[in-house]
Amino acid sequence: MQSADAAGPTGRVVLVLPFDNRSGQSDLGWIGESFPDTLNQRLNSAGFLTISRDDRQYALDHLGLPTDFRPTRATTIRIAQTLDANYVIIGSYNVANGRISVQAQVLEVNNLRMSSPLEDSSELTRLFDVQNAIAWKIARQIDPRFNVAEQTFLAAPGQVKLSAFENYIRGIAAATPQERLKRLQLAVQESPSYAAALLALGKAQYTDRDYDHASQTLARIPVADRRALEANFYLGLARFNSARYADAEKAFTFVAGRLPLPEVINNQAVASARQGHNATALFERAVAADPNDADFHYNLAVSLWRQGNFARAQDEVNQVLRLRPNDTEAPELKALIAFGRPPAPIALPASKPTATTTSATKPAPASGPTFEPLERIRRTYSEASFRQAAFQLDQMRAMRMATLSAAEQVSQYVQLGRDYLAQGLIPEAEQQFQSALAINTSSAEARAGLAQVREQSGDIAAARTEAQASIQLRPNAPAYLVLARLELHDNQTAASAADVSRALKIEPTNTAALGMKQALAARGQSLP
Repeated sequence: MQSADAAGPTGRVVLVLPFDNRSGQSDLGWIGESFPDTLNQRLNSAGFLTISRDDRQYALDHLGLPTDFRPTRATTIRIAQTLDANYVIIGSYNVANGRISVQAQVLEVNNLRMSSPLEDSSELTRLFDVQNAIAWKIARQIDPRFNVAEQTFLAAPGQVKLSAFENYIRGIAAATPQERLKRLQLAVQESPSYAAALLALGKAQYTDRDYDHASQTLARIPVADRRALEANFYLGLARFNSARYADAEKAFTFVAGRLPLPEVINNQAVASARQGHNATALFERAVAADPNDADFHYNLAVSLWRQGNFARAQDEVNQVLRLRPNDTEAPELKALIAFGRPPAPIALPASKPTATTTSATKPAPASGPTFEPLERIRRTYSEASFRQAAFQLDQMRAMRMATLSAAEQVSQYVQLGRDYLAQGLIPEAEQQFQSALAINTSSAEARAGLAQVREQSGDIAAARTEAQASIQLRPNAPAYLVLARLELHDNQTAASAADVSRALKIEPTNTAALGMKQALAARGQSLP
């Protein structure tokens, strides 16, 4: 989230194109495909809305261009305009003598202005550092007010074995499903907690109708990970296709609780209905959120019919036919409702549903009262719409915070920073603490948070400086613990014990301080 005066969604949409391989080594072509992946992650953390690989491929297809097309400047502008991007990132790289050198430029679409080259280089084994450094320079080029330190970007999480990263990139860019599965499985074998690879593998297994393995793979993504929303959407579908309706409902409920989009609420309702529950209220929420979706009206009509509310069910099925006159099942449902047949028990599918049907598996349509309607599940996840909604929620939160008093804004920014720290999202955390300090430079809590960011990014001197500044403003446990950890790292056990003791006097039940006390005791150092 940006500070209250940051730009809204318009003006912050970024398209990163694959970088050109200037090395003359075709086996290093995967590196060019990897730049959008890493840069998108970092730019998202900086508060920009980046365009996914799938949407980029859609634009190329829409313009009649091959997926490996390397656009000219004119074509780049056409692609950007097709995707409503405000900025396009283009670049190239060369590899020689074990080193990679990278050059990137930012094209400002509205003004048709290209930035000066942004450059970085290092050993090829430090590819992530080069990409993170380029991402930081791009963020600063687009938004000169961006105040997260470069070192924070370099220390950002997500780095895995380079070979696993290569297999992941080759997997998502593979031309065949077999090659995709093979590469993604190798990536996960090398880095078992690699969330991006787990998500891609789970989706590939789902597409391959290997629902049991898809469920196992997707369930491994931690709920605190930002990919958890998409992962749980497909986890819900995989479980639904295995007739594990309660588990499917749980997965959809998780997503709906954080991002209540109509397609998610609809699926939550369908999974609930398959268990014989009355999901009418959920179907009504889906219809209210998107009244122009014929399937949502159809599902509500079926649910109302099951509850014996024939009048409202008739209204809903009529709405289906207004929105989709050629719907093949709606006339049969309308005839069934008009017949006034008492609702029968839900007939659960005798076999697993397939991923290709619009409705869940159902008996072949028949005339009159023998038709057994089943609610339709939404089987596609629109990453762009989900991310756009999340982005807009962040922007709305920023606008709401602007209405609060300065003290309340600082308090909320600090709490958001702490939440991001707990999730390991270091660049996002620094943004919140910097936003708090922009309002009140004397916030001890924000200084303490910034000290933790500097500690985690490896900038020890800055961490110590921020912690000491925080304590001077107001003694607090988090700042004392930063100093204690730094001192313990330098084997200054007595000084570390003194700072832990100070932290515990302020917060006697602080779990981190109690853990430090035990660590010191293990080294034979007691607290003063």
